[in-house]
Amino acid sequence: MRQTAYLNPAATTAELAHAEGSEAALVAACARGDRASLSTLYLRYHRRIFSLLVRMAGRQEAEELCQEVFVRVFRSVGSFRGEAALGTWIYRLAMNVCLTHLSRRARRGEVLAALPVEPPAMQETRQGNPWLRDRLETALRELPPGYRAVLILHDVEGLNHQEIAEILGCRVGTSKSQLHKARSRMRELLAPWLSGGAIDP
Repeated sequence: MRQTAYLNPAATTAELAHAEGSEAALVAACARGDRASLSTLYLRYHRRIFSLLVRMAGRQEAEELCQEVFVRVFRSVGSFRGEAALGTWIYRLAMNVCLTHLSRRARRGEVLAALPVEPPAMQETRQGNPWLRDRLETALRELPPGYRAVLILHDVEGLNHQEIAEILGCRVGTSKSQLHKARSRMRELLAPWLSGGAIDP
């Protein structure tokens, strides 16, 4: 995910080059501990990271997880080398924090709270059937965290498989396979309420 592909996919080459320079300057200032720059970084990414964590772990958990993510970002920004876009690096930290949290909770046998996620392919169906939202949230809770991560990053966040692979530290083929399995599992879980075709393969 070079640049801010999910920030402005239509950006020109000149705009992207300027963004790279601005990003490098921001990172350098943050590494020096400049408070205004740290605040800028936080404000630039907080909303998207918080939204991602709500979708992955539920609103009750998201605020604490988001705080942990940005503590790690601020502590580690000096080690950022620009091999990926800053946003990719922050997303990767967020997913690592979230997946570790979900793994620990699963080992303790805790139940995941409702997840307010509506992949675009499901929105029209839900609007025609108001109570389907609860079924969607229940099905998403039952997905393994890895499947849920790929489904949310692709179908909700709108990232491509190359970007997802960079964030999750996996191969592009693995991302595609996980998405296919996640959608298949969602179809199985929603089969009693869907007439078919609500989630494209």
